[in-house]
Amino acid sequence: MTRPKTADGVPDRNEAMEVAEASRETEWSHPSFAAELFAGSFRPDLLIPYPEQPMDDRRIGDEFLAKLEAFLRENVHPDEIDRTGEVPDHVVKGLAELGCFGMKIPKEYGGLGFSQVNYNRAIQMIASHCGSTAVWISAHQSIGVPQPLKLFGTPEQKKKYLPRLAKGAISAFALTEPDVGSDPARMSTLAEPTEDGEHYILNGEKLWCTNGPVAEIIVVMARTPSIMVDGKERKQITAFIVETDTPGFEVVHRCDFMGIRAIQNGLLRFNDVKVPKENVIWGLGKGLKLALITLNTGRLTVPAACTGMARQCVRIVRRWCNQREQWGGPIGKHDVMADKIAYITSHTFAMDAVTWYTSGLADRGDADIRIEAALAKLFCTETAWTIADETVQARGGRGYETAESLRARGEEGVPVERMLRDTRINRIIEGTSEIMRLFIAREALDFHMRDLLPLLNPRSKLGAKLGAMLSVMPKYTAWYPRRWVHWTLPPKHDQVGSRLAKHLRFIDRRGHKLGRTIFHAMGVHRARLEKRQRVLARIVDIGVDLFAMSVACAYASHLSRQNPKNRSPEDLADLFCRTARRRVDLAFRRVWRNDDKVSYRLARDVLEGKHLWLEGSVVTPTEEVVEETEALAAPVPQEK
Repeated sequence: MTRPKTADGVPDRNEAMEVAEASRETEWSHPSFAAELFAGSFRPDLLIPYPEQPMDDRRIGDEFLAKLEAFLRENVHPDEIDRTGEVPDHVVKGLAELGCFGMKIPKEYGGLGFSQVNYNRAIQMIASHCGSTAVWISAHQSIGVPQPLKLFGTPEQKKKYLPRLAKGAISAFALTEPDVGSDPARMSTLAEPTEDGEHYILNGEKLWCTNGPVAEIIVVMARTPSIMVDGKERKQITAFIVETDTPGFEVVHRCDFMGIRAIQNGLLRFNDVKVPKENVIWGLGKGLKLALITLNTGRLTVPAACTGMARQCVRIVRRWCNQREQWGGPIGKHDVMADKIAYITSHTFAMDAVTWYTSGLADRGDADIRIEAALAKLFCTETAWTIADETVQARGGRGYETAESLRARGEEGVPVERMLRDTRINRIIEGTSEIMRLFIAREALDFHMRDLLPLLNPRSKLGAKLGAMLSVMPKYTAWYPRRWVHWTLPPKHDQVGSRLAKHLRFIDRRGHKLGRTIFHAMGVHRARLEKRQRVLARIVDIGVDLFAMSVACAYASHLSRQNPKNRSPEDLADLFCRTARRRVDLAFRRVWRNDDKVSYRLARDVLEGKHLWLEGSVVTPTEEVVEETEALAAPVPQEK
């Protein structure tokens, strides 16, 4: 099937938006601290008390982590795994015997039935040691077959598959295609029903399917026959359970990457694969919504893995900056290095706070975490990359040198170079940072979009606009003035102690400013706001830092109450908030004062070949010469 075109031949972006919009969760069943923050309301009652893991649950996690740590020390050799690109069979088998592949599977199906907190504690420990091994485990459970099956599977499907998965049958999640990134309307993998209606015939390809080359069971997203809604065709994306020993399934290629080199990830092909209708998960046409909901919880694992790596960086930098001496003393006492140490440590604390806050909310089940999970993923992946990069810089040449090379010449094999390569993928998987910002922006705008969409839509008729205006006037007559003038009683901020209260007051004020900034941006850009992606990104980044600051203060207060003599959590939260405050104020200024139009025009000029002279004296591969000539002859889409 070809992608629909508009009259002028440009691909129809409205269809992609409609497919994505139809798959969103539109209802807010529970409160959300982050959603309120983007709406301009600071709600510490949704943040404090900080979610605390029950002692019984913590003991279960402690016992498991003790066994897991011993196994990792004895059996998992991460530099060897990175060099060979393989996780040894005995490691995979040993992890399965420990129950690692069934951590999130209920006990009734042979799993360990872990809480989200205990599961993330395990992932954090594994990721601090070996990124590749962590991906094997998390791809299997966080987004693989167990998660959607737990949420949407029938009793028969659960009974059939969950016990196998708990014992170590590897699973995977197949969504991305070679020509399709984040545009679901272009999905080309098809599932056609047989004449008797008992099966579906699956044809297509899936790319970058983690665990795919070794998986026994896969969730595959495919297009089933479209349906008509209000006289318009609506594409149906459906989720199927596919067993890889079914005839027609083929592993075409195993992909190699910059980091996490031992993961099994590849290009999969489906040639007339016959799938029973009983293997449809949730129902026809619900596949994309299933994927989005699955990713909401699955994203909670990425922050845990990133935090595990960051904690390891804190240890490495502390030891190195005490040991290494330059210019008459340890390098950690020099001002520029002290700045790196402080950044790495304080931001790791904030990552920790965000990880356990979102995990705790998932276990409690009394909050809507779709924005919180996305914020956690975006904040922790971006921060982890900076921390890994600064750790390499702190160790200098020894940070750039491989651990095996360091050992070969008699030094300690500190794997900072591998950690940098491994952590880079986190800004891409399960939603790139750019897509995460757009996802968060759409969810953050929901407070306004539900009421203002007819006013913002240029296609709306005058009657619809007038009706919408009359209906929203009472809401905004009350809401808008309070984004400018508000007052709060002191206990609202003093719940975290006097030292951190000033940061909550800052968050409260900037939260109100964030709400009205979003409202002003919608008024200025109207329907064009979706194209002002850099404006949306700055707004989201403000929300990210305000959210992380809030959670860091709540976490520090929680830890301080447990141990009043320990001022360390408050020290870490205070410095993180001081740093984040400057980022927030800079982002606010750049929402309106920026060079977006100038840089966009320059980018178009580059695409049109107006700056080819800058590419002079580079060696161009032969096969690219013809491609460049053809590409430069093609028209460049113009922004409207």
